[in-house]
Amino acid sequence: MYCLDFAINTVQAGIRAFIVDNAPPHQQESANAWASRLTGVGNILGYIFGYLDLPKIFPFFGNTQFKVLCALSSLALAITLSISCSYIHERDPRLEGPPSSDSQGILGFFRQVFKSIKFLPPQIAKVCEVQLAAWVGWFPFLFYATTYIGQLYVNPIFDQHPDLSEDDINKAWEEATRIGTFALLIYAIISFIANMVLPLFVVPTYRPITRPEQAYPDTPEENEPCLSRRMSISSLPVGVASEPALETPSGKPTGSGDESTWLSKLQIPGLTLRRAWLISHVLFAVCMFSTFFISSYQAGSAIIGLVGISWALTLWAPFALISAEVSRIDAERRTRRHQAEMEVPPEHYAADDHGDGADYDEDLENGARPRRAKVKNEEENLAQAGIILGLHNVAVSAPQIFSSLISSAIFKAFQKPRGEPWDDSVGWVLRFGGCAALVAAWLASRLGDRTA
Repeated sequence: MYCLDFAINTVQAGIRAFIVDNAPPHQQESANAWASRLTGVGNILGYIFGYLDLPKIFPFFGNTQFKVLCALSSLALAITLSISCSYIHERDPRLEGPPSSDSQGILGFFRQVFKSIKFLPPQIAKVCEVQLAAWVGWFPFLFYATTYIGQLYVNPIFDQHPDLSEDDINKAWEEATRIGTFALLIYAIISFIANMVLPLFVVPTYRPITRPEQAYPDTPEENEPCLSRRMSISSLPVGVASEPALETPSGKPTGSGDESTWLSKLQIPGLTLRRAWLISHVLFAVCMFSTFFISSYQAGSAIIGLVGISWALTLWAPFALISAEVSRIDAERRTRRHQAEMEVPPEHYAADDHGDGADYDEDLENGARPRRAKVKNEEENLAQAGIILGLHNVAVSAPQIFSSLISSAIFKAFQKPRGEPWDDSVGWVLRFGGCAALVAAWLASRLGDRTA
């Protein structure tokens, strides 16, 4: 189980880096939406398997439900990762020059991580702040939603039969667990439907931008070797997200035209991804606070299903916002680099090719535009996109530890002995998650909307 948990957390950032690497900025939201949809399919299959009697169907994987689930999960992870790694071809990082001297060794790695935190683009830093608060709220729901529905189911049973034996209590909880799992299946189905439908109504954050050589089609520098390489974004240094969008020589932004399609007519004006994410936090908080008024497992299952809409945005919005921002910064950086190299006289490139550091220093003293050496020195001090996704993964994982401690304290204060009716300790844990969701909604309101 621990190996499976480590494996899942390890590949999470890498899976999203695949998307960052292989999709331009204007396709990041769509690509991450499809990733969320496939995650929804996996959730549905997982809850279906949890509802079945797996030891009877797959006795060779184990003699308990948990053992078989772990075996099936490990097998699915191995197969899907093999397919992804076989069919996705990454660019050779050696073509992008030698690695930074600061990134060598374990100490260099941690030095680069802390440097990345310091230079984290503002928009991405705000997304991570939202995630810190949001996952304080999501942890209780994901871990205790089944228990909450089960408690609602057994409450009238324990109330009407206060003297049940231990075996009868166990049987009641077995049925309650199945009902709770079925509620989560409904939640997964609604989340999948939301993942399919919501992207149609959200206004895209980014529009397509032209490549540098398209913005300047008549420049002979296209044939320069330094312009023929497209850097891998997962290892690409990232600048500040608040940099202004570039413009072509005609004064128009580098975005393509406002071409309308029938799908774009479904978009709700003003409903950006950031606003949809904010609304999802408010919806989650409302659902958690509604536990004050719920007394039947049917009503509880309906609320759990409604949370699936918020979960759909959680699987989509933060990853899309981060990926699009990283990809956008990369596109702007390459355009600026193209402009800078166009303005450098050819003799400067010859000096670069000979690696004459003295000439480079002399160029600086004479006021010449800094070239590759300056770019390299600048990039060594900036965050890398691959590390950014890892830091986002930390922003998701770290608050779960804090949330588990608070949940334990709540259970200590409110939990009743096993077999007693109307135990509302899980309800209080969920309400605590609702409070965290309100904080996440406030933090999400501070995010900037980019519709360039």
